[in-house]
Amino acid sequence: MIRISGIKLPLGREESSLVKKAADMLSIPIEQITEWKIYKKSLDARKKDQIHYVYVLDVAVLKEKELLARIRKKQICAAPDLTYALPKGKCEINRRPVVVGFGPAGMFAALLLAQMGLRPIVLERGGDVDSRRQAVERFWTTGELDPENNVQFGEGGAGTFSDGKLTTRIKDPRCRKVLEELVAAGAPAEILYDSKPHIGTDLLRDVVRQIRETIRGLGGEVRFHAKATELRLEQGVVVGIEINGNEWLETSDVILALGHSARDTFQMLFDKGVAMVQKPFAVGVRVEHPQHKINAAQYGAASDMLPPADYRLTYTTKAGRGVYTFCMCPGGYVVAAASERNRLAVNGMSEHARDGNNANAALLVQVFPEDFENEHPLAGMFWQRELETKAFAAGGGGYIAPIQTVGSFLGRTEEQRFGDVLPTYRPGTRWADMADIFPTFLTEALREALPAMGRKLPGFDDNDAVMTAVESRSSSPVRILRQESGESPSAMGLYPTGEGAGYAGGIVSAAVDGIRAAEHVFLKYAAQRQQRMD
Repeated sequence: MIRISGIKLPLGREESSLVKKAADMLSIPIEQITEWKIYKKSLDARKKDQIHYVYVLDVAVLKEKELLARIRKKQICAAPDLTYALPKGKCEINRRPVVVGFGPAGMFAALLLAQMGLRPIVLERGGDVDSRRQAVERFWTTGELDPENNVQFGEGGAGTFSDGKLTTRIKDPRCRKVLEELVAAGAPAEILYDSKPHIGTDLLRDVVRQIRETIRGLGGEVRFHAKATELRLEQGVVVGIEINGNEWLETSDVILALGHSARDTFQMLFDKGVAMVQKPFAVGVRVEHPQHKINAAQYGAASDMLPPADYRLTYTTKAGRGVYTFCMCPGGYVVAAASERNRLAVNGMSEHARDGNNANAALLVQVFPEDFENEHPLAGMFWQRELETKAFAAGGGGYIAPIQTVGSFLGRTEEQRFGDVLPTYRPGTRWADMADIFPTFLTEALREALPAMGRKLPGFDDNDAVMTAVESRSSSPVRILRQESGESPSAMGLYPTGEGAGYAGGIVSAAVDGIRAAEHVFLKYAAQRQQRMD
C-alpha cells in the first residue's frame, strides 16, 4: 500500500472524505483507490481557533509501483510491512517454562510462548478478573482489603484498574503486535491508529479474559491464587519454583513478570542472592479538577465537539528535581490501590467513555537513591512503605485517604473546604496536611511546581483542586539485573521482565518486554537444538 502523511480534516467532517483528499494528493481519480485504512490519527490543538485532526492514511491503488515511481512528495511513500514474525527455528524443551505474574508483561510473555508451542504455565498470586473485581469493589465499599486480590494483584495486573492507556515512547516493532493482539481479544480497533490510544478499565476486563483463554487454547496453563514463594537454584541455575509455600514445580525457565508492588517477592529474591540494585522512581499525589475546565483550557470554544481532554505537564525545580504529571485519566476516578495492610496507596482509573465529572492525574516528584541515605537494594521499597504508613495514619485508618486542597497546600487559603471539586476516592477521605506525610524536599518541589504548571495549563493550580495521597506505585524502586540473554547474572534461567523488574513503564512497554523474554527462551533452546544437529 501507499502511505500518505499529513492529511488534515476540520472538526465535524466525516472520515469518509479522507479518500478524496488522498486521491487529490496522489493526483489520481478517486476510482483508482481500491482500499484505504487509517494508520494514524492525531488531534492538533496548538491553535484553539484552528483545531483539526491530522491523519496518516494507507491506500491501495491501481498500478501502485508506477505511481510511486513518478511521485516526488516527502509525505508519500510505500507503506512498510509491520507484520510481527515469530522467531525462526525449532526448539525442544524438557520442562515447561513458567511465567510468574499475569500483568501485561507476563500476559504477553505467556501468549508468545504459547504461540511458539512451548505451553507455558502462568502463576498469578491474585484472582481471575471476575473474582478480582468483586474483591476490589468490596474494598472500595467497606475498606476490607484482600492482600492477594486487589488493584495491584490479579489477572491483568495493575493496568486492569486504570485508564488502559496504550501510549508509549519506545520505538519497537513489537508495539504493533501488542496492539493487534489486544484488538483480536476485543479491544476497540481504533487503538491501532489513535495517537493516544486507550481501552478503559470496563473494556479491559473482557480483553484480558480473552487473552487468558487464547493462551489456554494453545496449550498453556493459567493458575490463579498461585503465589511464587521460593525459587530453587542449583549452582546458580533455576531448577524449580515453589507455589504457595507447599508445592514445587520443576522448571528450567522462569519469566519473572512481577508488578512493581510484589514487595514480598522482591525480598525473597534478595534473600536468594538474585542481583538487584536501587533505581530512581517518583512519588506524589493524585490531583483532581473538573473535567470541563480541562476541556476548556485545552480546546477553548471547540471543547463541546471533542472527546475529554488530557494533559501532560513537566517542571524542573530550581534544585534540579523533576516534577511531572503521569497517567492522566480524563473523566476518571481516584482509586484505593493498597496491597498491604495498614498502608495506603492511590491510583487513577477511567472507563472507556471517560465520562466522569473529574479529571485526575498523578503529580509526581523524582526520588533518587541518594534520598534514601541507605545502600540496601530494597531501600526505595522501604521508603515507599514508610510514606504509605504515614498516609494511612493521616487518613485515620480504614483506608480513608488524606486529602488537601491546592489552595490550602500553597498557603493561599486557611480553611479547607470543597469548592467545585468533590473527591472521587472510596471508601472515603479526610482533610490532612501533606507536609505531615511527605519529606520536605517533596513538598517544596510540589509547591514550586504547581503555580508554574498553572501558567502552562490555566486552572491547574486552582485553589479548589483536590490532592489525594499517596501516589507511590508509579514505578518500581528496584531493578533486577539481567544480561543480554535476558537472564539474571546470578540465576541462569531467570528472566526479570517488565515494570516490576525495572524495565518498563506502562502497558505497552511492559508487554513488549514480555515478548522479548519469550523470544529469549525460544532462541536459547533453538540454538541448543541447532548445536546438537550440527
